[in-house]
Amino acid sequence: MKLSVVIPAHNEAASIEQTVLQVAGVLAREEIDHEVLVIDDGSTDGTSGVVEAAAARHGDRVRCLQSHYSRGFGFTVRAGLDRFEGDAVAIYMADGSDDPEDLVSYHRLLLEGYDCAFGSRFMPGSKVSGYPRLKLVLNRLVNRGIQSLFRHGYNDTTNAFKAYHRDVIENVRPLLANHFNLTVELPLKATVRGFSYAVVPISWRGRSEGESKLSLQEMGSRYLFIVLYVFLEHHLTRGDYHRADYVERPRGPAMVARLRPDRRGLDSG
Repeated sequence: MKLSVVIPAHNEAASIEQTVLQVAGVLAREEIDHEVLVIDDGSTDGTSGVVEAAAARHGDRVRCLQSHYSRGFGFTVRAGLDRFEGDAVAIYMADGSDDPEDLVSYHRLLLEGYDCAFGSRFMPGSKVSGYPRLKLVLNRLVNRGIQSLFRHGYNDTTNAFKAYHRDVIENVRPLLANHFNLTVELPLKATVRGFSYAVVPISWRGRSEGESKLSLQEMGSRYLFIVLYVFLEHHLTRGDYHRADYVERPRGPAMVARLRPDRRGLDSG
């Protein structure tokens, strides 16, 4: 199984080289067929040049492409989802906050037969450092709200770092979110449309270089729109968009694993 890693980047020259080299290095060490696809969202600080220099060390496994959409995190991710070549795709942050070792765990879950591999920063075995206090409080409130609304046991829906089989990406289209709310649209659509997933603990650390592009004030209403949109789809469309060929897949050794998204699952948080 070839794993594509899509990394959206906007003015991440200070961190992108280390991020790309770490991701490519871990996947190569584990002998995982892969590509690392950096999508540049109109950077003005030389981000694409830095990636091209890093690509010289890994051949065609590392590529940098310009987003063919308007500016915005969601648009940039969608540009990568249009152009990845693997059997599965993981969305990975350019700032180095995610741990490349967790990509190995995701890959194993997908090989076990799960449609999606989700991580949680807030379950036993996870590691979090440098999370700003206010953002942490808001994160937990938002995720608790989503968890209660959709009656599932997953407690880190808003985290972008997840992996999906190609057929999941094809099924959840068309995507509506243009900004960071895409991080909510993808997993919620996948689960309410009948795809299986497993959850494992992951590591996360606050960025050490550059500035965060997420504006909580600007994103509140956008997150709410996507959450309500998927909620209404789930309850009012009578399964029109539900995956028709759903079959149960074997459980793997994940700490939290659910096969039917329409059942109440285990509470991981």
